[in-house]
Amino acid sequence: MKRTIVLAMLLVSVGFLNAQDALSIVNSAKNRVKMNSISSRSRMVITARNGSTTERVIDQYSKDGPNGGRTVIVFQQPANVAGSRFLTVDTAGGGSDRWIYLPSLGRVRRIAASESGGSFMGTDFSYDDISAMDRNVSLDTHTVLREETLNGKACYVIQSIPKDSSYQYSKTITWIDKANYLIYKSEMYNRRGDLAKVMEMTNFSNIQGRLTPMQTKISTVAAGTSTTIFMEIIKYDEPIPEGVFTTAYLETGRAR
Repeated sequence: MKRTIVLAMLLVSVGFLNAQDALSIVNSAKNRVKMNSISSRSRMVITARNGSTTERVIDQYSKDGPNGGRTVIVFQQPANVAGSRFLTVDTAGGGSDRWIYLPSLGRVRRIAASESGGSFMGTDFSYDDISAMDRNVSLDTHTVLREETLNGKACYVIQSIPKDSSYQYSKTITWIDKANYLIYKSEMYNRRGDLAKVMEMTNFSNIQGRLTPMQTKISTVAAGTSTTIFMEIIKYDEPIPEGVFTTAYLETGRAR
């Protein structure tokens, strides 16, 4: 009887350590780049199933806030999306509040929670995908599935299951470099358990002492489409006015 109890306690403790190790790894990956702010310009290439492409130019501004991160995305080109602006702000509860301004509507609209899985401006990114890197690690249960080599790099393979069943994905599996905690790949599974999307980060470059992915590609498996972001300009710790992270900025494009 004592042996059974000891064995049961051992199994529980091993599971607990695995969860703790996975949480630590994910935390290290999420917080790998130390910064107060980031400003960038990138080229976004949307590839249809038939191989045809459309391109967009976006500016992005991110900065720490009282409850986490804050990000504004401004569409600069082409003309049919120019002036569209998007804001996401992390909340105290670990989630995000989101707003969008479309020139065609002429007003700021809040993105409802039910829209989180919807396409972001016709791309393969959903609103949840845009906020994924700032997603609070406490919102998911993390487990180390295995260790394996990806593109010649030894990686932890970690499964993250959201504690809230209303989240867009039922689970995410992520490949994290064991040596430096770079995230190379994530697989996102829908609520039926099918592989929905694959995100890949490549072409890492040393920017102001931080290894930064210069190319991020997200593919929608069933649709056969993809969206790739090519980073063209990126600056860390540049001053960004507080007024940028407001709905007033979304509407006017001016920081007050």
